[in-house]
Amino acid sequence: MTNGGVVLLIEDEDEIAELLRMAFEREGFRLVHAADGESGLERMRDRDPRAVLLDVGLPGIDGFEVCRRIRAASDVPVIMLTARDTEIDTIVGLEIGADDYVTKPFSVRELVARVKAVLRRSEEAPVGRTALEVGDFVIDGGRREVTRAGAPVVRPTAREFDLLWYLADNAGLVLSRAQILEAVWGYDYFGETRTVDVHIRQLRRKLDGIPIETVWGVGYRIDS
Repeated sequence: MTNGGVVLLIEDEDEIAELLRMAFEREGFRLVHAADGESGLERMRDRDPRAVLLDVGLPGIDGFEVCRRIRAASDVPVIMLTARDTEIDTIVGLEIGADDYVTKPFSVRELVARVKAVLRRSEEAPVGRTALEVGDFVIDGGRREVTRAGAPVVRPTAREFDLLWYLADNAGLVLSRAQILEAVWGYDYFGETRTVDVHIRQLRRKLDGIPIETVWGVGYRIDS
């Protein structure tokens, strides 16, 4: 049964691909595999996947460039797989639009859980209010865009928008990174905070003047 939809894996190691194929198919997904970036981009266009698992170290064009090209055309959730657990690689991956990253070797069960969590969060519509105001910014939950008088419309990535909505919906409260990870990414805190920090940095860059305050040693707060 494959009613979970298509997950695209762009990965040049056949053993990993087969292991993930079995794991995702047990959970009701269909895993489509591409062994390099070019064929991965072709399958991205042909198969319209619900999520992409993207290896950084691909032959030909690397995973970073593949992610840039995906982001230029789609907001599909992207989780990067990397054997290079360096801070600069992680930051680059998140800054070009990846929703999350997993370092090899990884737990297959955890990876499946992360994909399911990312899908659940990306496909949930905001409940309650359809728009939130933060200063002179208007966050539109239906259009998933941010407007400001006299400025161009900004359309954050899916994860950036979910993060901004969560902060704005809890305006005035100090939210820890653990709380943010669980609420926005959908899984428990496991000692890694760079994902949250880099997405905050991206929001500040795209929305100049957005009142997101860093509460040192705790987390973040947005003031309305």
